[in-house]
Amino acid sequence: LGGKFFENLEYWDDFVQHPIDRLLSFSGLTFYGGLICGGAAVLYIARKNGIKPLHMLDVGGPGMMLAYAVGRIGCHMSGDGDWGIVNTNPKPFGWLPDWLWSYKYPNNVVSEGIPIPNCVGKYCNELPQGVYPTPLYEVIVCLLLFAFLWSIWDKIKAPGLMFGIYMILNGIERFCIELVRVNSKYHAFGLSFTQAEMISTFLVIGGAALCIYSLRNKNEFELKQ
Repeated sequence: LGGKFFENLEYWDDFVQHPIDRLLSFSGLTFYGGLICGGAAVLYIARKNGIKPLHMLDVGGPGMMLAYAVGRIGCHMSGDGDWGIVNTNPKPFGWLPDWLWSYKYPNNVVSEGIPIPNCVGKYCNELPQGVYPTPLYEVIVCLLLFAFLWSIWDKIKAPGLMFGIYMILNGIERFCIELVRVNSKYHAFGLSFTQAEMISTFLVIGGAALCIYSLRNKNEFELKQ
């Protein structure tokens, strides 16, 4: 529900024109919508069962980074439209596979692009020009970030610090990938930005604030325990 809600906010003009189709369609889900609303639901259930919110967030941080990486494998394999901008730049390294640098997403599930010769049946389109396969980049980066979070798991004692670090890393990763990713843009105060860039910025700021709060209150938390 969160993913669908934020998706329609991002493509508001299309939602206004086709509200029923947009609401009933199984396509069109944003990660941050699911993260925010799903996270709120988890915190509500945790609080209801006597689990401290900061402890619940810390438990979920590394797992969410791993889940995001796994989810992006599905985005790439299906070709669901979460790809990058057109990439006509020459490949920088000879050892780098072509599909890791520029990919046309043949047989993509959104039927985007031009027909594939001699292809019969559904999903017989591919993009006319190669694009940055951004889902693959996110898979690689987020697996590395998960490994980092897991490696520091037993070294972090202050409640909330692990999740604060997760928020910062997640925000930076997504903000950077948005620079080469196709997305709808908002325009405000003379700035042009995507919904993900805006939320990523808030994540980094919020994560930094949570880390500072956790470190400042570390002794108080230990006394309570």
